Parts: sequence; C-alpha cells; structure tokens
Amino acid sequence: MAKMGLLSLELFRDFQDKDRFFESLTSDVGIGRRIAGQYILLNIFSFVYGVVMGCYNGPAQAISSGIKVPAFLTLTLLVCFPVFYIIQFVLGSKLGFSHMLNVILNGFLMVSLIMLAFAPVVIFFLITGDNYAFIKLLHVATFAVSGFFGAKTMVEALRYCCEKSKVYPKVGVVVFRFWVVILAFVGMQLAWNLRPFIGNRGMKFELFREREGNFYLSVIHSVRDIVTGDKNAGEKHEKQLISNLALPTADQRNDMQ
Repeated sequence: MAKMGLLSLELFRDFQDKDRFFESLTSDVGIGRRIAGQYILLNIFSFVYGVVMGCYNGPAQAISSGIKVPAFLTLTLLVCFPVFYIIQFVLGSKLGFSHMLNVILNGFLMVSLIMLAFAPVVIFFLITGDNYAFIKLLHVATFAVSGFFGAKTMVEALRYCCEKSKVYPKVGVVVFRFWVVILAFVGMQLAWNLRPFIGNRGMKFELFREREGNFYLSVIHSVRDIVTGDKNAGEKHEKQLISNLALPTADQRNDMQ
C-alpha cells in the first residue's frame, strides 16, 4: 500500500512536471511499476465516474456502470493499441512496446482524471434537475473534453520523443492524429454496444440493450428533446424502441403464420 501511495504521488507529479514525465518515457527504470500504477489509477477513477453515471437510475445501474466504464476504456485500448504500435514500428519508431504503452496509458489516465474532476458537476445536475436528455449530453461532453486532454497529453509526449530524444519519427506524430480519430470512432461504437450507462427511470434494470439505432442518432434525439423542452421525450423514445423490438407487428405475426 505504501508503494502504491508513493507511486500515485509520483504519477500526479508527472502531470505537473511534464519534463520529468517526458524524460521517463525512454527510461527502463521502473517502467513496469509505472504501467501497473497508471492502469490501477485509471480503473479506480473511471469506476468512480461510472458509479456517478449510473446513480441516475439507482444502485444496480450505478454498480453496472462502475464496472462498464473501466471495461470500456480497457477494451478501447486493447482494440486500438496494436494498430498504433505496428504502424509506429513500421514508420521507424525506436520506442519499445513498454515505453509506447506507457505513453498511451498516461493519456488514458488523464482521460479518467478529467472525468473524475467532472463528477461533482454531474452530481449537482442530478440533484437539481431531472432532464434525461440533458444528462446524456452532459456525459457525452464530459467524455469529449476528457478525450481531448488525453489526446493532447499523448501528442505532447510523442512530440518530445521526436524533437528531444530523437527516438520517434516526425511523421509518426502526424499519423498519431489519424489514430486518435480511429480511437474516437471505436470508442463511440463500443460505448453504444455496452449501454446503458445511465439507464431510464421507470424501466427495469438492464445490463445490456438490443443493438438498435446508433450513437449519433441518440445524440441528435437528445439535442432535439432539449430544444423542444420535453424532458421525458428521450425516455419515451427508448421505451418505444424496446417495445418495438419485444413485440412483433401485425404484419410480422402474419408472416410467421
């Protein structure tokens, strides 16, 4: 526990002292311990934010979302990191697997830290308001802002490796920006498949939902609901989708006969 506490303080000092962190990227000293520490903190921070997300629809959803958010970040990393590593290796990067994973994990840790920082804001709106569409958009905005800061952290680290340490190709920084776009699309699709994270009040708890609709339509519907002022429209829309999936239409029943 003492080692974990010291490691936590060390990682937080890295956020303040970028040069200290950048210099550690190409060092083999304690690299495994740093990676493990970053991943543990990433899961703790994202678990807390996931619990806050699920609180909108009760304890069961809170626990479910607390598990889903860390799983979501881990799966996104597992899906996208191999592509990034292989492309950077082909481009001539001299960063080893552990060092590159250290860079990416640090960016993901920044994502989870910014999410955690937004948790009090989310709790405030949960207490003072009851607009499901607004809450959904608030979480989308939180993930977007967190992702921006996470990507910025990774770009700065890779640029340092390119300009100061000379162990990373300049073209790799440009390619990395395209990888971030891929990361965002994978993340959105994965989050849609793992939903619900917030849950609908007045509906029974669901661990996962059917794969109807898509993330982009959901955001559009939420914006529309806020503009029209119908705070329950989003929940009614999702209930209707679930009802349509559960109950066959008259034409479908005739076809089955």
